[in-house]
Amino acid sequence: MTIEAIKLGELKQFPGGDLEDEDFSQLDLSRINFAGAKLVGTDFRESKLEGAHLEGANLMGASLIGTDLRANLMGANLMQADLTTADLRGSNLRGANLMGARLSQVSLAGAFLSGANLMSVNLQDVDLRGADLRGANFSRANLKGADLSNADLQGALLSEANLEEADLRGANLMGANLMGANLLCAELEGAKLNGTTLEKACLLGTAIAEVV
Repeated sequence: MTIEAIKLGELKQFPGGDLEDEDFSQLDLSRINFAGAKLVGTDFRESKLEGAHLEGANLMGASLIGTDLRANLMGANLMQADLTTADLRGSNLRGANLMGARLSQVSLAGAFLSGANLMSVNLQDVDLRGADLRGANFSRANLKGADLSNADLQGALLSEANLEEADLRGANLMGANLMGANLLCAELEGAKLNGTTLEKACLLGTAIAEVV
């Protein structure tokens, strides 16, 4: 009865329990409270979760393809989740675990990802303009062609990350660890690199003279 009430929009406060492998695809779940819920493998494809509360939710392996996820996902477990083409603009992903998540063609502009784990994640060509990425773990992540302009990467871990042709104009990289990173032809105009670790990083084709 609880699951049907959620699907019909009659219940906005999930009382707790297990919703593993449930089908919530193509539903309007705006502002629903799934905080702390077990949503492993749950299908949210093309659903609307704008304003939803998913703090601490376990979304491991969930299908979130094309989902409106402009929501509160602070501390959520999104390991192995499929977020292809999802809308995450301005979302709260502080401390979230995104290891193994599929993030092709997502929009993370203005998102809050401080302290998030994105180790080895493929973020090629992803929009991260103006995102709060302080202290986030991007080690060995693929950020080729990603738009990180004006993003706050202060203290972020980017060791061995692929930032080839990435747009880092105006980005704050103060105190970030870019050891062994590939910055081939990356755009760094106006970027802040005070205290940044660049040991063994590839800087061919970058205009370091134009950084702050």
